[in-house]
Amino acid sequence: MIELEGLTKRYGEKVAVNNLSFTVRPGIVTGFLGPNGAGKSTTMRMILGLDHPTAGDVRIDGKHYQQLKDPLTYIGALLEAKAWHGGRTAYNHLLCLAQSNGIPRSRVREVLETVGLTAVAKKKTKGFSMGMGQRLGIAAALLGDPRILMFDEPVNGLDPEGIHWIRTLMKSLAAQGRTVFVSSHLMSEMALTADHLVVIGQGRLLADTSMADFIARNSRSYVRVRSPQRERLLDVLHQAGLVAVESGDGVLEVDGGKAEHVGELAAQHGITLHELSPQQASLEEAFMRLTAESVEYHAHSETSPEPPGQRWGDGWKRG
Repeated sequence: MIELEGLTKRYGEKVAVNNLSFTVRPGIVTGFLGPNGAGKSTTMRMILGLDHPTAGDVRIDGKHYQQLKDPLTYIGALLEAKAWHGGRTAYNHLLCLAQSNGIPRSRVREVLETVGLTAVAKKKTKGFSMGMGQRLGIAAALLGDPRILMFDEPVNGLDPEGIHWIRTLMKSLAAQGRTVFVSSHLMSEMALTADHLVVIGQGRLLADTSMADFIARNSRSYVRVRSPQRERLLDVLHQAGLVAVESGDGVLEVDGGKAEHVGELAAQHGITLHELSPQQASLEEAFMRLTAESVEYHAHSETSPEPPGQRWGDGWKRG
């Protein structure tokens, strides 16, 4: 378990993390989201003792990182994929980490096999591709068989097979009862991986909730319906107290109702439907809506009439 309480980090007048409190619990994958400059990387560095907080506290299983004996056996982390000496082989890089943390030599070969690097174990890491580097970084995180794992942008440089593999790995680790904390700017991947979300903006906590709750609270859901008897359907929906708006091509968007209810109303009144489908915003759309006011850097088209920040997607990029 990772516990943050009032965590704050200032760099001069710049407040990178502002009174941040949340708990990352075992047994689920917790996603960590935020716009560029939100303070995600700084928060992760403070968890690992790489940066010292200006105020507040962060504990790993009840202890500060500095209090952990053989820390790789408590928490494994991938923050910077190329955090190794290029002149060392993959095997020797992991062996050095193992020896400094009281981890058996046999574990090195185990994690190399887990991440698919056995064939290049004796190759120097300076020749590794970005994807191979990610796999080596993940191997280092797994080396101590820790109860807590933390990954920053774990899918960078991975091919589709690799992305599927790391997604499955994180879910498997959580299913074993481990604490899994992952930051990523790929919303589609996060939607497939995370069970719970922690979202920050400008260093402040914006959301700490389940994936389903986050999307439901920060997006519009409606029922899309199309019928050759559109006017009659509009009357029936209005009489039932449902709000329907036309969106073109004969399509109605019904707010405040479920698809089942709309379908039953149509059937009761003998109305033919050509389309009936519930619509739910994606994680990306919900994220953009929640963080629209927290984006630090905005970009906008020279031909666009909207000022910066008026459109959800403006300037959002990796943080």
